[in-house]
Amino acid sequence: MSTSQHLALARKWRPQSFHDVVGQSHTLKALENALNNDHIHHAYLFTGTRGVGKTTIARNFAKSLNCEEGVSSTPCGVCSNCLEIASNTFVDLIEVDAASKTKVEDTRDLLDKVHYAPSKGRFKIYLIDEVHMLSGHSFNALLKTLEEPPSHVKFLLATTDPQKLPATILSRCLQFHLTPLPTQTISDHLSRILTSESHTFEHTALDLIAEGAQGSIRDSLSLLEQAIAYGDGHISTDSVQAMLGLIDPKAITHIVEALIDQDANALLTASQSLAESGANFEQALADLTERFHRISIEQAVPGHSNNDSIARWAQQLSPEKTQLYYQITLLGRRDCSLAPTTRIGFEMTLLRLLSFYPLAQQPIKPIDHSENVMSTPDTVNKPAPTSQALATDDWSSWLPHLGLTGMSNSIARHCTLEAQDDHSIHLSLNPTQAPLLQPNIVSRIEEAVKNYLKKDIKVNITAGQSQQLSPQQQDDKQQQAAQVQREQTILNDTNVKTIMETFDATVIKESIIEKT
Repeated sequence: MSTSQHLALARKWRPQSFHDVVGQSHTLKALENALNNDHIHHAYLFTGTRGVGKTTIARNFAKSLNCEEGVSSTPCGVCSNCLEIASNTFVDLIEVDAASKTKVEDTRDLLDKVHYAPSKGRFKIYLIDEVHMLSGHSFNALLKTLEEPPSHVKFLLATTDPQKLPATILSRCLQFHLTPLPTQTISDHLSRILTSESHTFEHTALDLIAEGAQGSIRDSLSLLEQAIAYGDGHISTDSVQAMLGLIDPKAITHIVEALIDQDANALLTASQSLAESGANFEQALADLTERFHRISIEQAVPGHSNNDSIARWAQQLSPEKTQLYYQITLLGRRDCSLAPTTRIGFEMTLLRLLSFYPLAQQPIKPIDHSENVMSTPDTVNKPAPTSQALATDDWSSWLPHLGLTGMSNSIARHCTLEAQDDHSIHLSLNPTQAPLLQPNIVSRIEEAVKNYLKKDIKVNITAGQSQQLSPQQQDDKQQQAAQVQREQTILNDTNVKTIMETFDATVIKESIIEKT
């Protein structure tokens, strides 16, 4: 029976030199130059999200400072100092977890030993992780030592939240921000590790792990180890998708196809399939949003996606519709947690995508005033002379009797009456309101007109510019005229004129409102 212990990949593959560090070339270059030119500052601050190499770079920097071969950006790695630093047993490298030692007493105990010379190495190095967790009194205790430390002491600070550090601390450190690593960089690194560990894998599976790590090397190695166990040594795309709870890309493809085909049954079938597979509906909306993002980029830069489906959808959807779909799914993600269940929130978002058509699932066409604006029954060649286009005042006089409320009333107020006969009336809608027009709104307006006229009549609404003023435009014009009158009254007031002349003042017209 073997007594060897398994070593986690994150520990086994921890970089032992600057050369082994993945990414962060800007930080490494600056540190290497400082070491090679002997321009070493007394305090360094490494910032960045979790798992991007803050403490790893700090430890390797400590190794470079204390290598028995001398200060160098390429320590030997085989001397006792290098080996002890690698095994975390070097007496002159004091690592402190600030999250567990926040009290000022802990900081003072630590700093009391600062003036003692190193026991073995060239420098005594204090590596303080998550330094932002120190208390205010601890920062005050650290400040004086950080400002004028002994020549044999170096401070290496690391934090994920530099905004919480006092400005006095930041000003005394050289700060290096470590950025999240690109997905491809992480994927390539995982590929090298698996090849060395003699594990088989699919490259698409590694891409999924890299994306799930969100720029963190340590997270990617933890996920990789989980995937190795899940797949019994083989890393497949299907196993990684199942492990991470990801949505099958084919399911998202079916949803996009159903939206383009306006197939409600296919959409609900896709939702049912996702539910049966135990999928996360919020993740499904996120993936759908990402798909519309890719389509939009393909529309702006043809050929960018290198994907036949994306290229085809970019041709089938208008850029305006793609932007609309993206916005609806984005809002759907926000509202999903507010729905009775996430599945209901997901399905309502799909139905919203499906139903966004201005009128009877047809694009609204502008009115051509040069021709008859409505189609008449076969038995009527043209409207009777008495039923030609009426004055807009007639439509304004109808509105109070229609009993419309909410969006229906708002749409009606932006319409003008263009023509009518015994069987129908034709309304022209301001184009700015066209996206709000829905079939149910037309039905409500039509029902209200029928009740008012006491006869069966068809209401047609199309978008277009009219020569007449809508009721809303009439009201706006009256309000503007009234506002101009109020402004003139104020400006002509003797007292106001005196104040303006005495104090070289001006009247803020927006502050003049109707007296209530």
